Amino acid sequence: MEVSMSFSHDMDGEYEKLCRRMNPPRVVIDNEACKNATVIRVDSANKLGILLEVVQILTDLNLIVTKAYISSDGGWFMDVFNVTDQDGNKVTDEGVLDYIRKSLGPESCFASSMRSVGVIQSMDHTTLELSGTDRPGLLSEVSRVLAILKCNVVGAQVWTHNTRAASVMHITDEETGLAITDPERLASIKKSVCNVLKGSIKSKGSRTVVSHTGTHPERRLHQMMFADRDYDRVKDESVLDDKQRPDVNVVNWYDKDYSVVTIRSKDRPKLLFDTVCTLTDMQYVVYHANIDAEGPEAYQEYYIRHIDGSPVKSDAERQRVIQCLEAAIERRVSEGLKLELCTTDRVGLLSDVTRIFRENSLTVTRAEVTTKAGKAVNTFYVREASGNPVDSKTIESIRQEIGQTILKVKGTPEDFNPGSQESPTRFLFGGLFKSRSFVNFKLIRSYS
Repeated sequence: MEVSMSFSHDMDGEYEKLCRRMNPPRVVIDNEACKNATVIRVDSANKLGILLEVVQILTDLNLIVTKAYISSDGGWFMDVFNVTDQDGNKVTDEGVLDYIRKSLGPESCFASSMRSVGVIQSMDHTTLELSGTDRPGLLSEVSRVLAILKCNVVGAQVWTHNTRAASVMHITDEETGLAITDPERLASIKKSVCNVLKGSIKSKGSRTVVSHTGTHPERRLHQMMFADRDYDRVKDESVLDDKQRPDVNVVNWYDKDYSVVTIRSKDRPKLLFDTVCTLTDMQYVVYHANIDAEGPEAYQEYYIRHIDGSPVKSDAERQRVIQCLEAAIERRVSEGLKLELCTTDRVGLLSDVTRIFRENSLTVTRAEVTTKAGKAVNTFYVREASGNPVDSKTIESIRQEIGQTILKVKGTPEDFNPGSQESPTRFLFGGLFKSRSFVNFKLIRSYS
């Protein structure tokens, strides 16, 4: 029986390869068809999850999708994306264009239908997945424990939404700079971090896992927060009001046996990925879609069925789809101050920076930590722990503590009114940064 099952699986794989050889994916990139965008057309044999794979590749290149038409009804997948770079210009970099052709064309890794969307797990770091109840100072506490345990955070994504928090962290050993593989040490790290997550009396469902999957970290964050039921509404001042909440509607088109999902929301980068990711992980298949995000408001229309072929069956299921899509969009919304810190990486950097935020009554609502070639680039979205906007005195206090900064502000004058610049030769942080690193600390008013 085992031989027969293995033979059947192998035959399925060979059949898929044969289909791909006969009908290889085709990618056409056109910079002439549209005045304001690069048009990318993708034709391919259809398979489950292919839309998310394509959207993920475009998202990872930081391309902005302004319009899209998607059709995957039947055995063929056809879609058209109008994209720009971050500055709203056409994509002309030949390196980027060539990467798109290779990633989406005949040479792409679409050949493996079992592949997780996104990155492949690196042996250079260990991945920790954390989830639990959010509270002020939580990131500071977690990063301090990791620093005490001689772990360096070389990468991290932190999201908070609806009183819940989730993070995917890449850590290395302080001494070797490599992944931590000792089972006893990993168990100790998991226990210590989990104790921090459980520190709140109101804490529920805290979880710390050493991950060995290659799933894209932002998709994992969506999956973790979905599993944590962050879409369940609670009465909390931090929850978006009705004016800010996306408008999501689901109706059944009985003549065609589809459910039609329409979404209107403020446009922002990665919005398409967030919605497609959530529909995919909820096991809905997108058969057709129209996307229009050329103005400040984005309009998305999806024609979907459940993976079993049925449309939305009940009002309870309809409400769940609406709540989950609202949550998926809101998780990445961070109204408030965006702080970017660029400096030479070192063990304990994240702990020190977030400690300063905590001591100045700031709480981190979202964060992204990256390290490349020994340089740390950290982005934080912060607000007052009380929920009020951050005022200029708090920012001045942070500037005095960190020092040697280049501070930029975007927004209205009343949002922030910085004082005089500090001496360019002054280094604070108790000499922790010292002259071996130049700190570039940018502050941006953000409603992303």
